[in-house]
Amino acid sequence: MLLCLNAFVSLTRKIAHNTAYQIVGKIISTFFGLVAIGMMTRYLGQEQFGWYITTITFLQFIGILVDFGLTPVTASMLGENQIEEQKLFKNLLGFRFATAVVFLGIMPFTALLFPYPPEVKIAITFTSISFIAIAMNQVLVGFYQHKLKMHIQAIGEVVGRIVLVVGLWLLIKNGETFLPIMGIVTLASVSYMLVLILRAHRESPVKLGFDWDIWKKIMTKMWPITVSIIFNVVYLKGDTLLLTLFTTQTEVGMYGAAYRVIDILAQTAMMIMGVMLPLLAYAWSRHMQDEFRHRYQMSFDAMMLLAIPMMVGTIMLAQKIMILIAGEEFATSGKPLQILALAVFGVFVGGIFGHVAVAIDKQKQTMWIYISDAIITLIGYLIFIPKFGMYGAAWMTVFSELYAGILLFFVIRHYIKIKLEIKTFGKIILSGICMGSILFLFQHIHIILLIIVGMISYSLAIIGTQAISRKTIREIISIRQ
Repeated sequence: MLLCLNAFVSLTRKIAHNTAYQIVGKIISTFFGLVAIGMMTRYLGQEQFGWYITTITFLQFIGILVDFGLTPVTASMLGENQIEEQKLFKNLLGFRFATAVVFLGIMPFTALLFPYPPEVKIAITFTSISFIAIAMNQVLVGFYQHKLKMHIQAIGEVVGRIVLVVGLWLLIKNGETFLPIMGIVTLASVSYMLVLILRAHRESPVKLGFDWDIWKKIMTKMWPITVSIIFNVVYLKGDTLLLTLFTTQTEVGMYGAAYRVIDILAQTAMMIMGVMLPLLAYAWSRHMQDEFRHRYQMSFDAMMLLAIPMMVGTIMLAQKIMILIAGEEFATSGKPLQILALAVFGVFVGGIFGHVAVAIDKQKQTMWIYISDAIITLIGYLIFIPKFGMYGAAWMTVFSELYAGILLFFVIRHYIKIKLEIKTFGKIILSGICMGSILFLFQHIHIILLIIVGMISYSLAIIGTQAISRKTIREIISIRQ
């Protein structure tokens, strides 16, 4: 009994430290990512930054289509222990590489059919290499999630961002044009991938496997996620892609600058649930009901702990944030950012229950949510984007994220028969209101000071309401050799 208790405490501490490494890494990489955005917006201006957004969005649209959900699939399949680990890992890499090269390889030719500036079409051609690297990272990140070694992923992401910032600085210093800047964006993604590959080689040989029987098992596991993602991409990237067709590149740049901030915030949701997914899958597959309930509640509380202050803080400080990041020329981006901040809550809710669906193998039962969401949102985009431009896109994005998140919650509750405790959630909301009120009272001070004030006030409110107990804090920060 004591041995089991020690093992549980050790695992809890390992999860906490693993998450802490990711959070620290995400803070550092986010900082460099925001610096990179600021450098590009100030140097390229609204129109050419719109070129950058158009290039990235076009490739992201296809990249998400061929995502196949391989990050959660990798973590889940490795956690199930049904196939020898090294053999499975090799075949996941082989499957990912083959599909990425085939689908992303045709994108430069597809881009010729769109009414984009020549510079954008050329950029799409070679920037597709960076998305092949990103596609390979999906398997590697899933591998590190399974190993509870996400600090390696954090290091890789930071290295990639440093390469990006340093490269941009050198190019801007030399007065280079748009295309070399897209070249350094590609180099940064490749650098990130190389860090993950080199470190993964110590754990398991990084080779490409082509075992058709294993590939069939991978496809069987992933196809419900794939169908969901195909429809998911319509409301994830459909707004920006349609903006490139119905509005100017300048407006695309304005909306894209705001959306990049939301993208960075949303990555945090995937990071946390990426850590919890293999643990949830392990507990569920072995019928460890109490353990699953504990991890499920932990996932919800941790996600809400970050979602609420991110949403409230972004709404309160939107214009100041955009001026700080992108410069005065992009101050107008603060308005769509305020709207998009509401979508952050939906992203986090969807992140929780979407990952739980994978853990309990109920992806098929959630497909109708993504399909209906895609149809309704696409109709909304086609109606409101031509009329209202980026504001129509922003409000439909809010709708789509909340629609998916809320319906996923009800579906998962139906299958797992577990009710979430909302006492902690209520304390988190109260803490978020306190933070928002303080930010409103001190809105005249500098943005950097406001961010510090917001973090301190929220932390004090969380401690004061005992949303996180002192015992939990001590357990997390204690490190046993």
